[in-house]
Amino acid sequence: MDREKVVVRPTGENDANAVSLFLHQHLNSRVSAEAWHGVLSPPWYAESPNLGYHLVVGGRIVGVYAAVYSERVLDGTVHRFCNLAAFCVLEDYRAHSVRLLRAILAQKGFEFTDFSPSGNVVAVNERLGFTALDTTTRVVPNLPSLPRRGLTVSAEPSVVAGVLTGTDARVYRDHLGAPAAHHIVVIRDGGYSYLVVRKDRRKRLPLFSSPLYVGGSRALLQSAWPQVGSHLLLRQGTVATLAERRVLGFVPGLGIDMTRPRAKMFRGTAVPGDAIDYLYSELTLLEW
Repeated sequence: MDREKVVVRPTGENDANAVSLFLHQHLNSRVSAEAWHGVLSPPWYAESPNLGYHLVVGGRIVGVYAAVYSERVLDGTVHRFCNLAAFCVLEDYRAHSVRLLRAILAQKGFEFTDFSPSGNVVAVNERLGFTALDTTTRVVPNLPSLPRRGLTVSAEPSVVAGVLTGTDARVYRDHLGAPAAHHIVVIRDGGYSYLVVRKDRRKRLPLFSSPLYVGGSRALLQSAWPQVGSHLLLRQGTVATLAERRVLGFVPGLGIDMTRPRAKMFRGTAVPGDAIDYLYSELTLLEW
C-alpha cells in the first residue's frame, strides 16, 4: 500500500472516543469502550504530550498505540514515564506498526515501559533498545490461615488511607480511581506494609492475584504472607498469587516456579530496572 496514504497522528482528547471504540472492536472486545477510555484518562495528574499515536487512512483509524504518562519521584529526582499501554493495528496495515512505536519513542525526556508486550512485539522492542525486566515468578497458592494476634490485614479504605505516609500515601491517592488496582495494608506494632495487586487471568480464569507494588516494610509483608494469602483468597476470590520476586522482594516458600513468565520491558538510562514497579500503567487501569 502507498505509504503516503497511511498517516501517523498523535492521539488527543478529541480522538479518545474513536480510539477507545477501535480498541474495543479490534483488540479486546471483552473490555468495553468506556473501560478503554479510562486508560486514556488516568486518575492521576501528569503533563501528557498526547494519549499515544494512531494510524489513519482516509479519515479511518487502522492502528492505535495508546500511551499512559506519569511523573515519579525516585531517590529525590523527578522522572517522566511513558507506559506503552495498548497496541493494535489492522492486519492489512501491519507493515506500518513500527511507525507508531517509533513516534512514541522519538519523544525526549521519558523512561519507557511496556508491561504487556505480546507476540512479535517483544522482539521489536529488543531491536529498539528495550531491556527485559526480571519477571522470575512463583505461583503461590492462597490458602486459608488463622489470624495472628496483633496483626491486621485490611483493604478497608479508611484503614488503608489512615496508615500510609509519604510516597505510599501519594500512590494510594493517585490510584483510588484505577479500577484494576486493589490496595491492602498489613499493620503490626505501629508499622505497616502496603501491597497493590491486580486480578489476572490465566487459562481464561480470573483467579490470580498479581502484585504490582510494595511499600512500607517488606519484612513485615513476608512474615505476614500466610495471612495476606488468606485475605486474597477469602476477600478477593483469587486462588493463587503470581509472586514476582523483584516486586515482592522475597519468594514465598510454597509454590511452583513458572518456566515462562510473561515479559515486561523498559527502555531508559536514568532509572535502573530494579526501581521499576507496575504502577501508573494499564495494569492498574484495565481489567481484562
